[in-house]
Amino acid sequence: MAESISNIAIITKANSTEAEEAARRITRLVANRALNVYAVSPLTIEDGRPVEAEDLGKLELDIVFAIGGDGTTLRAFRYIPRETPLLSVNVGGNRGILSETGIASLEESINAILLGQYFHERRIRIQASVGQKIFPAALNDIMVTRVNLTRTPLLSIKLMGDVIEQRMDGIIISTPTGSTGHSFSIGGPVLYERLESLLLSPIAPMNKMPRLVLPPDEIEVKSTHDLSLVVDGQEIFPIAAGEPLKISRHQYDARFIRIRKRGMRQIVKLGF
Repeated sequence: MAESISNIAIITKANSTEAEEAARRITRLVANRALNVYAVSPLTIEDGRPVEAEDLGKLELDIVFAIGGDGTTLRAFRYIPRETPLLSVNVGGNRGILSETGIASLEESINAILLGQYFHERRIRIQASVGQKIFPAALNDIMVTRVNLTRTPLLSIKLMGDVIEQRMDGIIISTPTGSTGHSFSIGGPVLYERLESLLLSPIAPMNKMPRLVLPPDEIEVKSTHDLSLVVDGQEIFPIAAGEPLKISRHQYDARFIRIRKRGMRQIVKLGF
């Protein structure tokens, strides 16, 4: 895929000197291309233009480089505009399930991108809203969980025209990408990452309830008690009892830059 590249942004794992050095390596590798390089605060690089993460949506970017672990990649996708392609570079992460490259193959990957030898992989995202309030988009999952640990809320879950009512600690709505995350840790299945589907996993239901693989239609959740809404395990928001929380597919997919074709890359990264 040969595309003109003029503006790139680099976002790094916080307090990681290794990630900062990788960012400087990227800058050196593209130095002769006369590109505009935006360094997302607190990163500072020579000849880089400083920018706050919250302002990335105002820029016309061609590529974003996320350097760190999966958490850095998840954070980057909440800020970048529309479907800007992203290269995830695993530096200091654990498994780096979302990553395409690492320190050892960084130069090879950058050269491949400059030569147009790459392709895009789309992943669906989801977003929650309450009334007119819209929460940040999630690439992995959205979890709603009880606040009061002494009372188990009754959740009313409306999906595909039907309503499920059950007392439980909460639910996790995962994308196929996020099926390797929190849902997997409580026994959920791993979905093929490019499926256009959602996974609903109950958290500690009082009566046995199956995990559901669903089309990416709107899901509405109401609770008899206050809840916490957790986006990609990184941002938390309060949801009042009785408020209708709606979760649906985001209008923009996440676009990853890929150098090599793989089958179920998530399974491979998990070590199976």
